[in-house]
This record gives sequence, structure tokens and C-alpha cells, in this order.
Amino acid sequence: MTEQFGRYFEDFGVGEHYRHPLGRTITDADNAWFTLLTMNTHQLHFNDDYAGKTEFGRQLVNSGLSVAMVLGLSVSDVSQHAVANLGWTNIALPHPLFVGDTLYAESLVTATRPSRSRPEAGIVSVFTRGLNQGGDICVTFDRTVLVHRRAAGAAFPFPIPARAIQDAAPRV
Repeated sequence: MTEQFGRYFEDFGVGEHYRHPLGRTITDADNAWFTLLTMNTHQLHFNDDYAGKTEFGRQLVNSGLSVAMVLGLSVSDVSQHAVANLGWTNIALPHPLFVGDTLYAESLVTATRPSRSRPEAGIVSVFTRGLNQGGDICVTFDRTVLVHRRAAGAAFPFPIPARAIQDAAPRV
């Protein structure tokens, strides 16, 4: 048994718009952990006293976390069947994101082409943006992804282990 979701190269068309299905509220712990993991020492991301004295009046979400979260929200539609990400360009942060904000994302397919070096895959380019709960655009970027063609992607199914199915079966 396998679960089928995500798009293969053949499923993308220039001009298609995806409103990614999940939203994610960013917590204080998310922001502090990401800031510490990346060794970012700017107190605007973890010191309420310091952040309160800035023009923002409170902690800002680490910009690296903002980009990573929008990227993650887009995976189910854009890169679930990716071979690899090829790059991000034109990253912009036009509106601040704060702890407690909920982030949503959407992507527009801007280009597709077969890969010249990997016939089992194609290259998909998208413009992605992240919006907060009020609709303010907080993150934008262009992304290029190498995506499996359907025939090649079949070699990488998402299996559900038989044991998990047995364990989940109701006991009579």
C-alpha cells in the first residue's frame, strides 16, 4: 500500500497557482530554537527586553526561519517528488513576521523544461510567497527544483510498513 500525493514533472504547467494547504503559527520556541541552532546572536530574535526597545516593539521571527517555513509549506505541491532543489533567488522579506503570526504560502509555476542531463527528471521554476494571517506578504522567493518524471518517481514510493497497518488494526 502506498500513499499518492505530490506532483511529478508532467503535472506542472506554467501559470498554475497553488495555495498550499497548511498554515503554521510560529511559536516563541520555534524562533528561539532556530536562532540558537543557526548560531545567530542577534538579540532581536530571543531577548524580549532588547526587542521591546526596538522600532518593532517585540521579537522578530528569524528571517532564515521565515524562508525555511515558507519553503516547507510549499513542499506538498512543489517538491514532494523532487530529486533536489537547484536554487533560490530574489529572496525578499517585505513585511516583518512576529512570534505568534500564522504563515501561509502560495506558489506560481513560472517555467518548466525537461532536464538535459537527467532524462528521468525535469526542471520546475516557481515564484513563492508567504503571507501572515492578515494577508501581508512577509517572504517571497524564486525557486528552481529538479523533479522526478512519473515513471522514475515510481521507484521512490511512500510505503506504509505492514507492521504499522497491523498495529493500527482494531482488536476484536
